[in-house]
Amino acid sequence: MLLTIDIGNTNLTLGLFEGDRLGAHWRLATDHERMPDEFGIQILGLLQHGGCSVAQLEGVCLASVVPPLTGRIVEACKAYLGKQPLVVDSTIKTGIQICYDNPMAVGADRIVDAVAVKALYGGPACIVDFGTATTFDAISAEGDYLGGAIAPGIGIAADALTRRTAQLPRINLERPPSVIGKNTVHAMQSGLLFGYVALVEGMIARFRKELGETMKTIATGGLAEIITRETDVIQIVNPWLTLEGLRMLWEMNQE
Repeated sequence: MLLTIDIGNTNLTLGLFEGDRLGAHWRLATDHERMPDEFGIQILGLLQHGGCSVAQLEGVCLASVVPPLTGRIVEACKAYLGKQPLVVDSTIKTGIQICYDNPMAVGADRIVDAVAVKALYGGPACIVDFGTATTFDAISAEGDYLGGAIAPGIGIAADALTRRTAQLPRINLERPPSVIGKNTVHAMQSGLLFGYVALVEGMIARFRKELGETMKTIATGGLAEIITRETDVIQIVNPWLTLEGLRMLWEMNQE
């Protein structure tokens, strides 16, 4: 079995693969203070929960956008699982061309998502990842990574709205009864949810002008389903896209 780990600023996502089938998978809050031993114990507990022993584990593939945590989790995997993880960056075999001014500057999760979309859906495509940041990534008809756009995530926007105003409360991200809010909470929910839907629709329209009318749109990330329920511009929702890409990269780099 293969353990895949995606280290994000907000979420730590893990998945177990047997062949190309995703079995047990988890989305946890990223704890920036946790030490290697704590990560190791937590991972062992998740493996047990997923019905996988350390002896059954073939390897670990890891992508991270949080450099301080990368080394800790690598250390945890070596100490508790006896495995040296394959850490994704622009130097490993990916099967795609990264058309970025500095390929080293592309986030590992964006590379992984591009690999998965090329294999699963083909190009041209726009990948919308609803994470701490909302990223838009362009994949060419040939499957090359062209670049993209980065906007603040909806969680960051909600947090800034509360922190920078004196009278606005913290709210849950839920669909309000109508676009026109009749109270402060509903007004904030409307602005955040429908405002981000409009952002996504506008960006996708602009990407389509450059990539062509045949462009597919794929959404992933923890908030993908909440946003995509409110719009019809996204054809495919795959919340575990990054884990699928990690599996593919592991297999690609075993030679």
